[in-house]
Amino acid sequence: MDRRKRARWLRNLLCGALIGAGAILPGVSGGVLAVVFDIYRPFMEVLTHPRRALPRYWKMMIPLGLGWAAGFLGIAKGIAAAMTLSGAVTYWLFIGLIAGTAPSLFREAGKQGRSASAWGSFFLCAAAVFAGLFYVSRVIRVQVEPSFWWYNFCGALWGMGVVIPGMTSSSVMMALGLYQPMLEGLARLDLLVLSAALPGMFLTIALLARLVTWFFRRHYAAAFHGILGFVTASTLVIIPTSYAGAGEMALSALCAAAGFALAFFLAKMDKREETGKEPV
Repeated sequence: MDRRKRARWLRNLLCGALIGAGAILPGVSGGVLAVVFDIYRPFMEVLTHPRRALPRYWKMMIPLGLGWAAGFLGIAKGIAAAMTLSGAVTYWLFIGLIAGTAPSLFREAGKQGRSASAWGSFFLCAAAVFAGLFYVSRVIRVQVEPSFWWYNFCGALWGMGVVIPGMTSSSVMMALGLYQPMLEGLARLDLLVLSAALPGMFLTIALLARLVTWFFRRHYAAAFHGILGFVTASTLVIIPTSYAGAGEMALSALCAAAGFALAFFLAKMDKREETGKEPV
């Protein structure tokens, strides 16, 4: 039992770090990673019904919160360095993570059936997200001057990315010229960036949590198939199309396989936990 508790704690810590890092990585949604790691629903329950949910999930939220802080704040510098060395390899690592959890996400989406409206939600969301991300990343060329209020706006985007799976906020920041200043500010723990971005993020999460939870409760199949469309579209958009050479392509394939294996390992841990008698 103690070994299972330690494994669960480390698993949640790692998932929190990946979700925090995913919020920073362009094209990757922290909310999507929360969904594929089966953390999204407990997190939303804690936000919307804390008195009922905290007694059940508080042990889970501690390592998740610590991991998220490490991933969001501590790994920002590492991600910036990794993307400088090879953006393609970094993207493929996260693509592998998402692909490795896709089968379990598909099963979760179909728990209450797959009606015509559910499939319509999938295709509509996939098309809208793909078109929107393509437009933001390839068509718009707007540049703004970083300031307190723009950093607050970036925090709100990150909050939307947590509550709305598939919302890839970093891509919007890149289109506005805010991504690099934000990343550098987080890496050096700049007070201006933190004091603007973090309150904006937490306020957005608090305001949207109940609305999103209500929609899932009333329209589960359509909502979850919509998330499946978000995941599919946001993953397709970030697939790299240019490489420095055969070596980078091979390293990208290796990192994708490593991400897939890691996601498979986390899924296996989930199955073991489901057979246990003790709740999370």
